[in-house]
Amino acid sequence: MNRSLLLCLLFTLVLRVAFLNQAIQGDDVYYLAGAQHALIDPLHPHHARYAFEGRIVDMRGHPHPPLNSWILAGLLAIFGDVYEVWFHAAYMVFSLLAVGAVWWMARRFHAPPISALLVAVMPAFVISGTSLEADLPLLAFLMCGMALFIRGVDKNRGVSRAASALAFVLASMTGYQAILVTPILAVYLWFNANRRWRNWLATGVPVITIAAWQLYERVTSGRVPLAVLHGYTSQYGFEAAAVKVRSALALTVHAGWIVFPALAVAAFWPRRRVVLGVVVVVSACLAVLDYNPLFWVSFGIGLMVLSRCVSLLRSGDADERFLAVWVVVFFAGALAGAFAGSERYLLPIAAPVALLTGRFLAARPRWLMAGFAAQCCVSVALALVNYQHWNGYRQFVARHRDEIQSHRTWIASEWGLRFYAESEGALPMLIDTHVQDGDLVLSSALSGGALASRGDLVLVDEYAIVPTLPLRLIGLQARSGFSTASEGLREFDITTKPLDIVRLRRVMEREPTAAWLPMNSPAAAYQIVEGAYGLESNTWRWVSGTSVFRLRTPPNPSRFAAQLFVPPQVPPCTVTLNVNGSVVATAKYPASGKYELSGAIAGSLPESVTATLTTDRTFRAPHDARDLGLVLIAIGFAGPNQ
Repeated sequence: MNRSLLLCLLFTLVLRVAFLNQAIQGDDVYYLAGAQHALIDPLHPHHARYAFEGRIVDMRGHPHPPLNSWILAGLLAIFGDVYEVWFHAAYMVFSLLAVGAVWWMARRFHAPPISALLVAVMPAFVISGTSLEADLPLLAFLMCGMALFIRGVDKNRGVSRAASALAFVLASMTGYQAILVTPILAVYLWFNANRRWRNWLATGVPVITIAAWQLYERVTSGRVPLAVLHGYTSQYGFEAAAVKVRSALALTVHAGWIVFPALAVAAFWPRRRVVLGVVVVVSACLAVLDYNPLFWVSFGIGLMVLSRCVSLLRSGDADERFLAVWVVVFFAGALAGAFAGSERYLLPIAAPVALLTGRFLAARPRWLMAGFAAQCCVSVALALVNYQHWNGYRQFVARHRDEIQSHRTWIASEWGLRFYAESEGALPMLIDTHVQDGDLVLSSALSGGALASRGDLVLVDEYAIVPTLPLRLIGLQARSGFSTASEGLREFDITTKPLDIVRLRRVMEREPTAAWLPMNSPAAAYQIVEGAYGLESNTWRWVSGTSVFRLRTPPNPSRFAAQLFVPPQVPPCTVTLNVNGSVVATAKYPASGKYELSGAIAGSLPESVTATLTTDRTFRAPHDARDLGLVLIAIGFAGPNQ
């Protein structure tokens, strides 16, 4: 084996072994849900249903096809349960395949072998490689497919071409981004004047595979996965213009960190002063969005890399033009299809950027080594912070294992905290979950804090996750867009504040104190049982089709009422108000407006009552996943004795 290849693989292996005991993180929990379903229904792993942000969702709307869930299902079948060390050991293969394929392409495109190591120390490669998500399997299959296709075309070898087709099938069943390979491969054939029909057929493998998968799902289940995905992106507002713009800004920032920024500047410095001027002016203007140079300087470097690739489309040699097409097509695809702006979306262009960097700086090997070393330090430091973040959830659940197993426990969070809590018997908290006296609620301030705010909760334990290093990929006070642009636009952030605060709280039944309950009353926190959402304008709350409240019974109650507003989307609707199961009032409202629904109280009542407000019609606002019925201002016993 070539010595440089051996060194690249050995370095990658050491990097992965260091994080073998990485805790379950990010979206791992959803892929594992698909894997568990695959053991029951192997042909439809994404027919799994699971809780997501308080609602049960259909995994057919997942942004990745099911191959990664099949891989995890195979590991579950072998080991019988999730064992972090063994699962990550198995996933090391994908990192080795990706680096090995990039090493081969470095030889083909006359770049130094260190180009493969530049890919291996990209922050997203280091961090995503410690997860069980689809990103590294997708990257491995894409890189192997590209290398095999190029070899098959260059040497006219059918075996390599067939192997590349198989790799692209696997890539297409791992990520929809694989479809972007088709135009890139077509450009390679055009540049190399090798236009045999077998080669053209190979370029269409991703399109054919994804189309076949959609058709199969349509025939066997009646739903097209991409249509379900589109429905979810519209429902959650992921296609909104503002979301897309933030995603584009974050992706450009990440483009400046594919290789170490100083190395990127040296390799991709604009050849024309006017381009440099535009980059500087645009970056400086964007400083108004975030003054921190981790945003606007990184954005400028990313823009520099992208603009140089665009210029290579007309001024570079054939190899440089092909690599530039690779970068531009995948980046444009990320802009069009991504909504979170995560750095891992740019993993498919790590190879061409690293190869171009190696070509441009081949005469300065010390610069390449210094850039590799600097990026390695940054990426390993970020990976350490990432490890401590997710390990904090694992440790907190382990500390309270006995309590979770012996009490009904609700998990009001996502990600790894949810995985470990559910592994001990916790139940996912939904927006209509009715907690009871003595229940435990486990929550994260970073994820799911709003869900866990219902009821009267008494703190049992609290743990602030503060990593050793003051770096943040995500966090309560961090403005990093590494994982999602909704949290910020910096590549990473620097702060010593807690990354997250995990709380275990107990539901304590508290007798209602208010007979008349305005929605902005402090008593609303424990007298709202279910069906009412957060306070808005410090006055009112949206309520769903059914909302439940507990009220104190005043002396000599005579009337019970609800002050409400019927929104334009609901009429005509019938609204009913009952107390302790008895209907107090009902009315049909033909038009939008502010109303008071009230009725007389008949008979005696206990010291506290349960009131239920229902409407027979609800709706969903654009980019809002909640079922909305009425706007409630106040509810309770009306009159002089309230």
